[in-house]
Formats: sequence, C-alpha cells, structure tokens
Amino acid sequence: MKLKITLAISFLSLLIVFGAFKMDDDPFSQLLKKLDDYTSKYPQEKVHLHLDKPYYAIGDDIWFKAYVVNTKTSAPSDISKILYVELINEKDSLKKQVKLPIMGGITWGDFKLTDSLAEGNYRIRAYTNYMRNFGTDFFYDKTIKIGNSWANKVFTKTAYNFAKENNVDQVTATIHFEDKNGIAYSQNEVSYDVQLDYRSVSKGKVKTSLTGDAVINFTNNQPFQNKSGKIIATITLDNKQKVIKSIPITSTSNDVDVQFMPEGGTFVEELPQKVAIKAVGSNGRGEDVKGSIIDETGNEVTTFSTDFLGMGNFVFNSQSGRSYSAKVKFKDGSEKTIKLPVAVKSGYALSVNALDTGKVVVKIMASADLTNGAELKVVAQQGGNVYYGSKAKMDKQVLMANIPKKNLPAGIVQFTLFSDSNQPLAERLVFINNRSELIDVSLNSSSVSSSKRGKAAFTFNANNDNKPVLGSFSVAVTNATKVAPDENNESNILTSLLLTSDLTGYVEQPNHYFLKDDLQTQKELDNLMLTQGWRRFLWKNIINNVGPNITYKPEESITISGTVMKGNKPVPGGKVMLMATKGTMYILDTVTNAEGKFVFDNLSFGDSTKFVVQARTKTERKFVDINLDIVPGQIVTKNKNGADVDVNVNNTLMKYIKESDNYFNEMTRLGLLERTIKLDEVTITEKKNPAKNSSNLNGAGRADFVMTADQLSTCVTLSQCLQGRLPGVIFRGNIPYLMRSQDTPMGIIVDGMQMEADFLDNVTPMDVESIELLKSIGNTAIYGSRGGGGLIIITTKRGDGGRSVDRYAPGIVTFNPKGFTVSREFYSPKYDNASPDNKPDLRTTIYWNPQVVTDKDGKAQFDFYNADEPGTYRMVIEGIDAAGHLARKVYTYDVK
Repeated sequence: MKLKITLAISFLSLLIVFGAFKMDDDPFSQLLKKLDDYTSKYPQEKVHLHLDKPYYAIGDDIWFKAYVVNTKTSAPSDISKILYVELINEKDSLKKQVKLPIMGGITWGDFKLTDSLAEGNYRIRAYTNYMRNFGTDFFYDKTIKIGNSWANKVFTKTAYNFAKENNVDQVTATIHFEDKNGIAYSQNEVSYDVQLDYRSVSKGKVKTSLTGDAVINFTNNQPFQNKSGKIIATITLDNKQKVIKSIPITSTSNDVDVQFMPEGGTFVEELPQKVAIKAVGSNGRGEDVKGSIIDETGNEVTTFSTDFLGMGNFVFNSQSGRSYSAKVKFKDGSEKTIKLPVAVKSGYALSVNALDTGKVVVKIMASADLTNGAELKVVAQQGGNVYYGSKAKMDKQVLMANIPKKNLPAGIVQFTLFSDSNQPLAERLVFINNRSELIDVSLNSSSVSSSKRGKAAFTFNANNDNKPVLGSFSVAVTNATKVAPDENNESNILTSLLLTSDLTGYVEQPNHYFLKDDLQTQKELDNLMLTQGWRRFLWKNIINNVGPNITYKPEESITISGTVMKGNKPVPGGKVMLMATKGTMYILDTVTNAEGKFVFDNLSFGDSTKFVVQARTKTERKFVDINLDIVPGQIVTKNKNGADVDVNVNNTLMKYIKESDNYFNEMTRLGLLERTIKLDEVTITEKKNPAKNSSNLNGAGRADFVMTADQLSTCVTLSQCLQGRLPGVIFRGNIPYLMRSQDTPMGIIVDGMQMEADFLDNVTPMDVESIELLKSIGNTAIYGSRGGGGLIIITTKRGDGGRSVDRYAPGIVTFNPKGFTVSREFYSPKYDNASPDNKPDLRTTIYWNPQVVTDKDGKAQFDFYNADEPGTYRMVIEGIDAAGHLARKVYTYDVK
C-alpha cells in the first residue's frame, strides 16, 4: 500500500487520526485502499511537448521534446514506450504523424513545414496508445499559428460584426485582400462559401472595393449548435489565377454565457458559501462582467464582479424560503437576469482556502439539523496518492483544520468530504504552488558573447532541496526581437504537467498563473479551480470498483500479431514467418498457439518498412487465412482550444514571416531548401459509361475521374501511367496519395478486392479496362473508413473471362505498418577562424538541444554561436529528474 498520509491534523472537535485505528479493518482505511488499488491498477499518463518556438512560418522546422509522466508516481513514465505526435490542420485533418520511442519518459522529434501546407491555425497533439483508454481530454493538444509569406500571393485581414434579429444571429464579415507589400487587390471577383460546422449556410460572389475589401453577410439559424466554421473565399487575380483562402469563423454572435457555481458543488440554506462566477463569450474566451444578486422581491442582496478572464467569486448566504437571481451587466451595456441554483434545506458545505503562504485551511459546514455527531471524513489526494486524511464527529456547525503546505505536492490537489457511509458529499480542487518540489536551475552566463556570431557558453547547476539532481533537460534559444513570446498564453512544462493536464476544456492564458507568485495571482488561480475544477478520478467509480474499459494496451515495442485460420477454425501449431522486404532486412519465424494466434514483438524499424507475413499449417499446407491485428488510428476530435484560433494568422505574424522570408530565400539560393511545383488539375469527362464492368459501390462510372484502356498503353508500370494524370493525386515512390491527405495512402481495389497501397505495380497496364478515382466525400462515404484517403478502383479486362493479374499466393499477406520516425539533428553552425563562413546567418531559432543531461553533481553545459542579426536572445530550459521534479528557467541576453 503506497498511501502518503499526513498525521499532523487538528479539527476543533473530536478527531481520530490514522494512528488511532487499524488500517486493515476500518471502513475509511478500506476506502483509501480502494483508491490506491484503483490508481495502481489503472495508472495514467501525462504528456508535455517543449516546442522551440511559439509560432512558425511555412518552410520552418518544428523541433520538440516530449516529457511523459506517470500520474501515480509523478515520475517519468514507465508505462508506455511509444509516443505519437501529430500535426493537425484547421479542418481537423491529420497532416503529419511521427511515431517515437520513449526512453526513460522522454523522446524528441521534429516536423518539416513544406510549402505544400497552407497557412493557418494548426494543432500539435501528442499521446500514447494507452492514454486513448481515458479519452482525448488528457492528450497534449496545443494550437499554434503557422504563417506563410514565402509561397503566398494573397494576404487577408478579416473583421466580424454581429447583430441579432428575431433570435437569429446576423454576421457581417469584411475581408481585406492585399499582396505581401500591402497593395490592395481592388475590383477583383471573390466567390465565397460560408460553412458552419462543415455545413454550408451561404454561397455567392462579390467584388472587392477600391480599398480591397469584400463584404459577406450570412446568418446562423442554429446559434446553439453552429458557433464556428470557416469562409472559403476564392479571389480571381488580374492574371486570371484563382487563390483560395480559408478564413476561420470563431463565433457568430456577441453572446456571453454566465454560470454561478457554489464551492463544494451544492448550495445549502443558511450557510455562508463562496460562489464562483465564470462568464465566457461565444468565441470561448472569458468576458468580464459585473452585477448584483437580488431576491424574489427585487431587493439587492450583494454585488459581484469578475476581475480576470471572466472569473470571480463572492460570498453568499441563501436564506430559507427565498429565491435569488443574478442581474448581470455586460461590457456593451446590455443586461441579463439569471436564476441562481436552488439551495437545499439540509446538507454539508466544504470550503478550502489555499491563499495563505504556509497552510491550507479546510472548513466543513453543516446545516443545523446535521449537527448530530455523524462521522465525516476528509481526503486530499493527487494522482491516487493520499497526502491528508482525517475523521471527525459533526457535533458543531463548523469544523476546521490547518494543513501545512509543505506536506502537499505541487499541482492540483483534490479535497473530498465523505459521509459516515463513505459516500462523497462535496469536493473542491485547489492548486498548491509548492516551489520546494521544483528543480532550481542556477545558470552561469559569464562566458556568453554579446557579439554577432560570438560563442555563447553556458553551464548550470540543477538542485532540488539543496541536493544535486540527475535530470534530462531541453534548451531552446530564439531571437525574441523576431520571435516575440506571448508569455501569458505560453504553455510549458509547468502549465502542462501541473495544471492543464488535470483540467477539462480550454484554459485561457495558462502561464499567467506562473509568472507571479503574489496574492492577486493566487486568487485568480483559485477562481480557475472553483470554476473549472474537474478531476481524473471519480470516487463513484472507485467505490463501486468500476474501472475504465482498457481497449488499448501499453506499447512496450512495435508488435506485429494476428491469427491464422483455415476455414472458420484457428490453426494451432502453425508456422508463421515474417520477412522485411523494404527498408530493412530480416526474417523471423514463430508458431501459433492453441487459438491460432502469433506475435512478433520487440521489433524496431523505420517508417516505410514493408513486411511479408507467410503462414502454413504444421503439415506445411499453405491454404490458410492470415488475419493481422490492426490497431485503428486515433480519430481527430474537434479542437478543445478553439478560443486560441486566430482569424488573421498572417497579419498577426506579418513581422515574423517577412523576417523569415529573407532566411528562406537565402536558403533557396544556396540550394538548401526545396519548393513544391503544383500541377493544375485536369478533369476529363465522357458521355458514355467508361467503366461499365466496374465494381464501384457508387455505381459503375460514378467517380470523380475515370481513365480507360486507351490511355494506358504507353508505360511499363501502372504507377508510371498515372503519375500527373490523376487530378489531386501525387505519388511517393509507387504509392498514391491525395494532395489533401498526404499522410494516408489511397486505397486500391482491384475487381472488388481490397489491396495494399503498394499493390499498384503488380497490375499490368495492358490488362486494365478502366481506372476510377474516388476522392470527394460523396463518392468515398459508401466505403466508410476504407475511403478516408481516397480510392482507386481498377477494373481488369474480361476478354474470354480470363485475367492475368497475379493474386496474392495463399497464406501470404503484405503489411506496411508505421515504424519509428528518425529524428533529425538541429543544425547549429560553428564559427571559428579555421573555417570562415560568409553565408548570411538569419536563423530565428538560434539553438535547439533536446538532450542536455546533468551529471551526478547536478552540473551540465552547452554552447552555441549567435546568429548575424542583433536582438534580445531568449533561452528557455525545461527538464525533469528521475523523481518527477520539474524545471523551467527563462534567461535573456542582448546581442549587438
């Protein structure tokens, strides 16, 4: 049993501490043991990504280090050994994914932002396969801005105005079009499609004004559902070129939702309780309000106001037999009256005050009829570890206890009040800013040059509780003059692992709560706990021994497994061979068990490795079926941080992306950066059915594009025939991908049979009668998940009923699983007299090192060279030690 229990407690009434009863027999002890058993059986994980920059431009690299922590131990995770990191665009479409091995709770990787991507609001999401069992709320999910000046001709700036008519939201969008030099596109035709939650609500055409403005009006008839979406605007330039811009719609009204939440969860009559306020605009961000509480006669009882991001609190005592409402005043002068929750006549209230620097004050209040000596219990726990537990008899209306903060862990602590029958009565989350649990990074910058291309040599000592720590750290250095940080909205190792990973929904400006350690900031953080407190562990599940449905097992390594069947029966003792045919070379074999199952584990291979799995019965018969265990990919959920979406990304980042232009142009001149040349789409149609024998489920010939045999006679392989001829399709090697979904190979169906994506060149072009391309949702929907990346339907010639296509041999399947992504090394130039380098150095990320390790004395060192551009250089160091202590250090210096 791993309970971390504090015994020094002092209620005003009779109190029994743990030492006064048997831990094995007491019902309260059994409750705590259930918690310990539950969280030991179902430990969970948290993930934080340290990004080198807060925003990027097309052409940049995104460098990141991942820290994976076990919530039970707070130490680097020993549960999972594989991490998935994804880049997701505004359409909630997966653009890139890397699969990385986790070693000691850490890993690192990168994304290349090619110019085939569009500018916009992207998300970086990270999770382990095991984390999928507990829902996407606990994934690392951050919205980042990616601008584009390098490969962009049209820049937009959009302003929205809202009105309401007959309870219908009326929206006016004014979109300004200009080039990168700020010259307006005037008198240009703009066609538009307004979509709310992927449903088109308005289409039309307008012309830009002389100042380059296009005005688009639309309505939202379902304001309670469709509050966000996009405007797809297509502008025709003077040279007839069409440029498509996707402009986010973050809200369709100025409505503000206001909620009143009593501390502990329930209003109780005749008890003075703290009531929290949370006011949120339709764009998801906090809106400050003020107002008053009135009773049913209209008399004012008290006043209230929010003072930070729409959050605040006031003390209120609900009188018996009275009803109350809140008269709320908004910043535009409008008012709204909201009824407060009805108070119960009999109950308990839990109040926790964590504002004192040295202690937490716990107060239990009961209605007069419940001062009957009933035994109550209070538990404070984090991650399943109990840090405080006590019992007391409720023979007064108020009981209090003081808990030293030094006995509580840093982060969110969950306080729960239980009845004598161990039923939860009230709950409260508080944040403990226990600095003693953090790693102190003492930086020595005496050897840092302030000149261009000068050498910056750093050393630092890492200590916790005045003892050196052995830890892993990441270091990012940027030119803050070019990459200005948004400190309040920054996510870092402290905000991720101590705060947002234990709260559901959107947390606005998370780093604001860590920038200062003053009383006002503590009050603002406590309002967040009062209004958005939500916990990972639900007591009702723990008490009733109801565990989560563990569908996804922790991944120790890459595994290829499956079942061998003959007819509908498993094949025991079957012989299975695994051969790698591309990317690496090895052959493994094994034998199936009594259920016909086989497994190849402890595999490690790179991406794009192709395997062949061959199976036989133990008597060498090959007519068997191999069913591989395929773990479905994680669906892309809606962005929970939608309030971070920027309507005008390019304008917000204009200074940065113009600065980046110089760097990218220089890199291109030196041949170090590639640009993509996109071919225009060509659509060919025929009046007669060109694919009359097709197995297309939509109906023969019903496709986005069709090719026939006479177009396939001049090439050796089928992929050669199709290169550049299927609209919206690109080939990497011989594997086709839709341009809009370049991480998912297209599906291949030959005469109604599903084939692997690389099967294409097994079909002889001369044997093909028709090829149908399915890429629109209307044509792929009938195929379900198989059509997610688009489909190519191949129909072979049926002369004399024969076909010359080679089928898979019996007992053989090919498999192309996702392997580990090889992380690149950040290029950091070295300037010395021996090898002078005259190329301009215009980097924005000056230095990135994902693995700086301290020695046994807690010491570490690193060095790099400044770039050519002056400015304030900002260094961010983050890290973790083996005990789970976290570190963050920000340092700036000037380069002249």
